[in-house]
Amino acid sequence: MASFFKDNDDLLFYFDKGIDWAKLTELTELGFKSKGGFGTADEAVQFYRQVAEMMGEFVASEVAPHAAEIDREGVDFKNGEAVFPPRLASIFEQIKGLELHGMCLPRELGGLNAPLMLYLINSELLARADVSVMAHHGFHGGMAMAMLIFSIQEGTTVIDPSTLEIKETRFRDYISEIATGAAWGCMDITEPDAGSDMGKLRAKGEQDANGNWFVTGQKIFITSGHGKYHFVIARTEEAADPNDSFAGLKGLSMFLVPTYEENADGSRKRIVSLDRIEEKLGHHGSVTAALSFERAPAHLVGKRGEGFKYMLILMNNARLGVGFECIGLCEAAYRAAVAYAEDRGSMGKKIARHEMIADYLDEMKTDIQGIRALAMYGAYHEEMSHKVGLAQKFQVKDERLDGKAGERMLKKHQAKARRVTPLLKYLGAEKAVEMSRRCIQIHGGNGYTKDYPGEKLLRDALVMPIYEGTSQIQSLMAMKDCLGGIIKAPQAFVKRFAQAQWRARTSRDSLERRVAKLQALSMSTQQFLTTRTAAGKFKALADKPVSEWAGEITKSWDPKKDFAFAMLHAERLTKILTDEAVCELLLEQAKKFPERREVLERYLDRAEPRCRFLNDEITTTGTRILQKLADDEGAKRAVAAE
Repeated sequence: MASFFKDNDDLLFYFDKGIDWAKLTELTELGFKSKGGFGTADEAVQFYRQVAEMMGEFVASEVAPHAAEIDREGVDFKNGEAVFPPRLASIFEQIKGLELHGMCLPRELGGLNAPLMLYLINSELLARADVSVMAHHGFHGGMAMAMLIFSIQEGTTVIDPSTLEIKETRFRDYISEIATGAAWGCMDITEPDAGSDMGKLRAKGEQDANGNWFVTGQKIFITSGHGKYHFVIARTEEAADPNDSFAGLKGLSMFLVPTYEENADGSRKRIVSLDRIEEKLGHHGSVTAALSFERAPAHLVGKRGEGFKYMLILMNNARLGVGFECIGLCEAAYRAAVAYAEDRGSMGKKIARHEMIADYLDEMKTDIQGIRALAMYGAYHEEMSHKVGLAQKFQVKDERLDGKAGERMLKKHQAKARRVTPLLKYLGAEKAVEMSRRCIQIHGGNGYTKDYPGEKLLRDALVMPIYEGTSQIQSLMAMKDCLGGIIKAPQAFVKRFAQAQWRARTSRDSLERRVAKLQALSMSTQQFLTTRTAAGKFKALADKPVSEWAGEITKSWDPKKDFAFAMLHAERLTKILTDEAVCELLLEQAKKFPERREVLERYLDRAEPRCRFLNDEITTTGTRILQKLADDEGAKRAVAAE
């Protein structure tokens, strides 16, 4: 039987060798002392493999063969409701029967208590079959877990101190409903006049005299927005002026809003109206909705003004999910291209043997392995950070998690996840578009027809650099963290730079020397951008010791003015940072597993010339564009003054 799990050697490497299941399962299973849980890591991983193998076979036989039909039929909008066509409805009935919606939920809440890592691996498998199915499936278990995590964060979950089982949690009934597949949730952020700029959100959360909350406003581009439970970001605090503590993001709060009630006959009584379903270029089997809230009863999550904090928890996990979704789509594009190229003859040989096509296919394979390295690393550390934090919160008895040692462990996992998450989202999204486009090109004229999968894959891929934070937003995040870290700790940066330069010359391992040289090139680029960004401030530091730079250099920044040059080159810097991170991860693998050296060598062959070119662009271009923008701004001010 076909399997999207067993036919993927790179994915199997991670499952069998590349994921530290021992640490992950120990925290997931509460030290293997949880009631009804596994007794050892081996038992747990054996179960995880069974789930992954089941999913691999299910998506290969029950989803992938119907991807074109799902795309063709789409979703209907009738009488104010979204209606799935028979095929799509049947697939989700099967998923419901497999009891996969509660995969990561604790057993006491009706779940399988599986790690998020397994959920994300399954997401890749689903996305390879059809991204619409994957996207909708993600808003079941993902939103149920969000309800639990938010309840724990705000202190409304009660844990039995002796067994560490959940005795009560705030949204238990809602979670159970989702776990059974009877409902699902979604997150509502975007509005007609507010996309990436969340400070401009206008939906309002208001409280009556009895303490009840209500949400009013419009939300658009909501994936799976026909679901029952919506996490909604709304403004609860009005700022008196731009400097008010509640201005912008600080005035936002998070709400959970049930959008309909079930009638006795199975129909729905709408509390929040479903205004329309967008007609999109791709993702036709996934609902993207616009909704109107008119004093909809709502549950405040956490405290007033904490909406942005809770939104970040949702977005970080969503961006990891998109990363795995992109891998699945890239796999589909690569597999389709290989199958066609190995079958299609031209000029006396199969086109897979033609040099340019062989180069294309090699690059696609290599890039997928690079994206997956980032994804697995990011997912592992994001999950470990959450579980270490929860273990500390509920005082799990483990000396490794206590005191300063526990704090260091938590910060380590958080920092590692934070570093790669925007890089994963950026690289995965951009490569999904590139690879689906290349799949069409390899198919030639056939690729331009609906008889082959390339055109659908490209249509589906084009949203990846847009949703859950655009590629440009990811670049700005990566740039800010990178340069901000240098400015705050210049001595540590200088030390890392020197170490990389030393390894580039002295390491006995040729691949380690190449990686170190790439790291040094990246740090040289970072140093150039930091120096250019802080040029004015560095002049004032001439007579001050380096130890005092951190305090002086962080004073009185004007982000729009001081970071202009770095913002111009943020995307180029992100590409370098991404290649650097991938090569570091592949080198770490190569040191433990000799068979991974070949993967690193292939990736370096691509990354080294690419990063040299990007460094040249950053260090030699940009002044003209910035001068033009400055001149245009000056002209506008002059006109306004007249």
